[in-house]
Amino acid sequence: MTPIKIDLNDYVRTGEGANGDSYNHKTDPSIMLKMYFRNFEAAQLELELAQKVYEMGIPTPEPGDLVTDGERLGIRFRRIEGKKSYSRACGDDPEHTEEYAREFAQLCKKLHATHVDTTQFECVKDRLYKMLADNPFFTDEQKAKIHAFIAAAPDCDTAIHGDLQFSNGIFTEQNGVRTPYFIDLGDFCYGYPMFDIGMVYLCCCLNNEEWTMMQYHMSNATAARFWDAFAAEYFGPNANMDEVMKEVKIYAGLKTLIIERDTHRPMPEFRAMLEGTVY
Repeated sequence: MTPIKIDLNDYVRTGEGANGDSYNHKTDPSIMLKMYFRNFEAAQLELELAQKVYEMGIPTPEPGDLVTDGERLGIRFRRIEGKKSYSRACGDDPEHTEEYAREFAQLCKKLHATHVDTTQFECVKDRLYKMLADNPFFTDEQKAKIHAFIAAAPDCDTAIHGDLQFSNGIFTEQNGVRTPYFIDLGDFCYGYPMFDIGMVYLCCCLNNEEWTMMQYHMSNATAARFWDAFAAEYFGPNANMDEVMKEVKIYAGLKTLIIERDTHRPMPEFRAMLEGTVY
């Protein structure tokens, strides 16, 4: 896939995420751009995944071209005008946090009920095995126990976002009706939905106040309210929440593999969810 050369001066920077900057085109309101900070392979992989996911009918912005400014790679998407993330919405309008959380939960339930062609996507277990093998911060004994837990998890052929943060769900609103979308699909795969739900819990309940405010634009108290409403909607009124939370916390702890991959350092605050259970 040969990237198209662009002039970044034609775009205006609108935000920054963990892997790159986002831009809008200065004169064409239908184009937005994601430029990666590093890891050129990730840009091409995300574009390929985004195209497959879009063709499946999962709500996500329409992907376009692989581009470069000569130094970095990026992806052009069809811009969702007037979008807002669920995290930003809660930060701007905390009184309606529970409403946003329930809506996001419904979106996630639809995703996790979507069966995929397993020849087209990677299994979440295989992805985690690779991250575990490459992780320099766990001992061999800890790795063996974590590997055994992942292997014992249920096998499913349903869609997994892979980085299910409430900032990776966006919506537009017109005449009081919201239309939701998923974004940042570079870790999309398939498997047991709890691998996704663990990330929602981690983002809502395991970060310090400063990080939650900086990354998600809300207080920890608001984020905790989001989780409570999300979990109630996602798991339903008949769920045994004590048992649910025992499982959720382990899967939240497993997300340290993704975060340690990206930060290149151990994350004891997230590993704590694994202590006494997986290792």
